Amino acid sequence: MTTPLPAGLRDRVLAAAREARAGGRPLPAVPEISPVDAFSGAADALLGLLASLPARAWGTPVLRDLDVQGLVGHLAGVEDDVQRALDGDPHVAVAEHVASTQRAAQREAGRSPEHTRRTWRAAAERTLARARDADLVAPVRLHGMRLPLGALLVVRAFELWTHENDIRRATGLPESVPDAATLRLMTDLAVRMLPVGVARVADPVPPADVHLVLTGGGGGTWDVVLGDRTAGTAVPEVAIVADAVGFCRLAADRILPADLGAHLTGPAGLVSTVLSGAAALALD
Repeated sequence: MTTPLPAGLRDRVLAAAREARAGGRPLPAVPEISPVDAFSGAADALLGLLASLPARAWGTPVLRDLDVQGLVGHLAGVEDDVQRALDGDPHVAVAEHVASTQRAAQREAGRSPEHTRRTWRAAAERTLARARDADLVAPVRLHGMRLPLGALLVVRAFELWTHENDIRRATGLPESVPDAATLRLMTDLAVRMLPVGVARVADPVPPADVHLVLTGGGGGTWDVVLGDRTAGTAVPEVAIVADAVGFCRLAADRILPADLGAHLTGPAGLVSTVLSGAAALALD
């Protein structure tokens, strides 16, 4: 005859484990970098790719109606909007990400690749110049987001990496992976914004306790609380174990949840909602 376990044993064991040891982190330890350095590194990586592309590649279709040149113009337009956001422009605070930058993307048509590359790089340098001496916890409103400046810079690094790989795929080049320090900032931000993404695909947001383990350099372990809680009501649990880079590609909406190759536990519908919420974070 099996003896039942004492009531509440599982909760007591988990509480003791969490008190004895903080949430998991990859080994060896990932060095910490600032959001400014993450954005600067992502800009350097994109610049290196653009400098290596032959002129004929700049007309390659990449995303939506944009070729490489138009996509780089879009990125220059985003940096122009960042400048407006830092100046407190209320219009850019609520502007739609793609629509607000479309004119900048179209403006590059017919120009030389060198001109477009310089235009984007100058715009990125303006962002860096202002960010280096700025208060990184000061809130900034841009394209429907309200984030501390430091978090916005990580969003910018995330987008530069995403579009760098869009260009790589379109031109037949191998995909790149962020360095572990930058990836750590990207994964942490994506996980912290997961409730926002879930709210975009589910109304109301279902209550759930999500335990997320992202493996590889730049990964880690997080517990995310979703939805409103009613006292005395059991909350379903979801556990997701996935590659950190793969999770970032999902958050950029560049792979499907089925392509993540994750180990998943919990109610299937709830797991699907959480993964769809991650993909809904993408700006494009």
